[in-house]
Amino acid sequence: MPIAGRYICGMFRPRVTLRDVARRARVHTSTASRVLNPATRELITEPIARRVTTAAEQLGYQPNPNAYSLKTNRTRTVGVIIPDIANPVFPPILRGIEDAFAESGYTAVLANTDNDGDREGTIFQEMLARRVDGLILATARRRDPLVDRCLLEKIPVVLINRTVDRGDVSFVVNDDTFGIGLAVAHLAAMGHVRIAHLSGPLTLSTGFSRHRGFVRAMKKGGLRAEPKRIGVCGGFTESEGRRAFLELRERDRTFTAVVAANDMIALGCYDAAREIGLRIPGDFSVTGFNDMPFLDKLQPSLTTVRIPHYQMGAQAARTLLARLNGGLAAVEHVTLLPELVARDSTAAPSRRTRRGR
Repeated sequence: MPIAGRYICGMFRPRVTLRDVARRARVHTSTASRVLNPATRELITEPIARRVTTAAEQLGYQPNPNAYSLKTNRTRTVGVIIPDIANPVFPPILRGIEDAFAESGYTAVLANTDNDGDREGTIFQEMLARRVDGLILATARRRDPLVDRCLLEKIPVVLINRTVDRGDVSFVVNDDTFGIGLAVAHLAAMGHVRIAHLSGPLTLSTGFSRHRGFVRAMKKGGLRAEPKRIGVCGGFTESEGRRAFLELRERDRTFTAVVAANDMIALGCYDAAREIGLRIPGDFSVTGFNDMPFLDKLQPSLTTVRIPHYQMGAQAARTLLARLNGGLAAVEHVTLLPELVARDSTAAPSRRTRRGR
């Protein structure tokens, strides 16, 4: 019968067990187990905890995840599903998630859907097959069958950055309506009246809320949100931003500013402007949303709405951990406030643009 162990420097050494650690530290096995579990370590006095961790380090103890899983029906892994790993908005969010989980001994298993619904469904099934303890979803649509399934089957889940129309699921999002309102107010204060909007997909809460925020902010400022000056992008991508801007220009050439639903769409406006020979902000101003890294390096640097990426990720992890550790924890809705970051892509409309083109 094979014996579990490690092969080190030409010698076979039996695997160090929790009992070995407890024996070295002169404590009961259950005490050693509590010390080496981040969720229960605080139950043990510091001198004893230090004795156990020292013994574990000296013996080279490695926890057996399979044994832990069998004993607790937990794997200490959480699935994190994002829509687009190439979008720079997600790395700081993921860092926040990982840091918060590390404090409690959990590991995040990351998967990218490339905004593909079929791929998302496959990944979801694979996550469940891995027996993850819970899920953080950044892929939710306003009406989402995977979220419905999580709630029906009592799979612990927290939505991040996006949410759904039903209110019985935990989420951590930004105040998108307020954030877009900041961009509109900034442009209006500069003297812009004919302001256009390129929204994200209205099937996503981010697209819908930012579009609604634009319409409300225009009305609040005594301005008209003209339908001909509103374009809907099929995705939060640079290519969609370029396409939607060029279509917008075909319908109307009198707008003096564009409020883009995110930074990638705003970058698409930059691409289109270069293509047809327009200057930013000389011919029109543009704002983004998210404040991705390196936007200050663009020419011109992009005015945008900054969201607290890292804090959002960390809060989503803490919200899920509360549910995992507390059983049927209450549904938690967390909305974080964004802030405007004014840069060089916005300026007062020129005399020529004020007259219309």
